[in-house]
Amino acid sequence: MSTRFISVDRNQPFLLPPDLREWVPEDDLVHFVIQAVESLPEGRFRVNRRGSGSAQYPPSMMLALLIYCYANGIFSSRRIERATHRDIAVRFLTGDTHPDHDTIAAFRRENFDGVAECFVQVLELAKELKLLKVGTVSVDGTKMRANASKNRNVRYDRAGELLETLRQDVQELMEKAERTDQLDEVDGQRLPDELSRAEALKKKLEAARKAIEERARTRAEGERAEYERKMAERSKRKGPRGCEVKEPDATPRPEEQTNLTDSDSRLMCKSKRSGFEQSYNAQAAVDADGSQLILGARISQCSADKGELEPTIRAIPERLGQPTTVLADSGYLSEAQVRALEGSGEVPAMEVLVSVHAEARELGRKYDFRPPPAEKEKKNQIRSEFVLEMKERMAQEEARRRYQKRKQTVEPVFGIMKKCMGFTQFHLRGLEKVSGEWNLLALAYNFKRLWNLINETKRSNNRPIPA
Repeated sequence: MSTRFISVDRNQPFLLPPDLREWVPEDDLVHFVIQAVESLPEGRFRVNRRGSGSAQYPPSMMLALLIYCYANGIFSSRRIERATHRDIAVRFLTGDTHPDHDTIAAFRRENFDGVAECFVQVLELAKELKLLKVGTVSVDGTKMRANASKNRNVRYDRAGELLETLRQDVQELMEKAERTDQLDEVDGQRLPDELSRAEALKKKLEAARKAIEERARTRAEGERAEYERKMAERSKRKGPRGCEVKEPDATPRPEEQTNLTDSDSRLMCKSKRSGFEQSYNAQAAVDADGSQLILGARISQCSADKGELEPTIRAIPERLGQPTTVLADSGYLSEAQVRALEGSGEVPAMEVLVSVHAEARELGRKYDFRPPPAEKEKKNQIRSEFVLEMKERMAQEEARRRYQKRKQTVEPVFGIMKKCMGFTQFHLRGLEKVSGEWNLLALAYNFKRLWNLINETKRSNNRPIPA
């Protein structure tokens, strides 16, 4: 590179070289992102085709900008805009153009379909390079903070009380505003502002109560089939019929609550030793055969993982194939979920290995630093045939050896996302948008991971990998 661009005189402007490529290392991730994204058909992206309004940018460039910035820990649309001025690789990616934060945020919000298609294509590229084999898959979830405060939660009963108070306050403010208009006071602006704030809060509380009521109705409809099944079994019994079966109630419980900022988020705690935060349950299915690429990603509103195993496996695109073995911890232990994955045929669709209890002591931790748990006087006896079957399956040496892959494949993925990439909180609100952002983060992680795998293969083989 010519040195005519460098000046030691502080009074002289520092000029950029005519080709930004000279300033970007050849092994930088930005080259791989640009080449991969340019292969996508632009028809899948939503853009302003009227030719009016703000400046227009190529959709492939905007998607590459989001992927590269997410992979390097830049998530806010304002920080991404700033990076187009201050980061050499980002300036090279954008062709020294500078999309404003509103354009970046709108493109991210409206093009999650393109993100999903790019997610599949990157995994197909990994299969072509023989870096990915959809065989053994590890499943796990992590609690990720929502873009909302837990202090904005309101209970169903408390929302009703506040609504009554607000109705009275709004009525008094309207009467006061009318008196102010009649007196023709000069400073009458403060009262309408106060009135509009009260009206806005009243609408939010009304929407919150409706959301809780709808949630209660949905829950009752989901429990109806189980209730009818239990009632049918109870009617066939001779003699004592056992405990009374309660009919599903569609009436919201007083303690049920929702968040005024993001009504789709829920209060969750990461563990027994952590506090509650307004969060989502981010699920991921990760290749456990060496690549550690994310094969499927989805968002759940449920804090527990018990009902998330099958939906997370089904989130793996069909074009990639079906896993042969699924590994999950004890939080996913559910007979219905396991049976759905294994199928009803003689040959199971896939083998599912789910921990029955804390198996760390049994799977090879010879020297455990923790003291042994105190023995209980009366241990709970396992009576479920399914749990006994799974416990027997997990006791086999081969199953125990394969299950050891789980913790070293899926858990490091979440650690990389949170600690290395710096993603600790969603920036969008609502289940649909949060799901899209989680897919975008998974895509950025896969780009970063695949690029590292390609470079490792190049170094080990000492020959280029075909594009």
